[in-house]
Amino acid sequence: MAKPMTKTQLVAALAEEMEADKKTASAALEAMTAIITREVAAGGSVTLPSVGKIYCRERPERMVRNPATGEQFKKDADKVVKVTIAKALKDSVNG
Repeated sequence: MAKPMTKTQLVAALAEEMEADKKTASAALEAMTAIITREVAAGGSVTLPSVGKIYCRERPERMVRNPATGEQFKKDADKVVKVTIAKALKDSVNG
């Protein structure tokens, strides 16, 4: 398995793809991250064409078990961020 791309590598690749400097690419990445974070935190979702959909899902209150002690306890309801991968991306990876 390949090592994950770092932020520095992503900014460099984005700058090359945009034919811009790294400062502009970094600002674009930061703006995109801020928009996605704000929208998902507000309960909405963001669809990135050919990549997937990022959304927030609420999990109900439930019983969980501590694996170290085996003790069961009630965990409060919470929210979790989910990503559904687009078919186009799946096909390009598998095809």
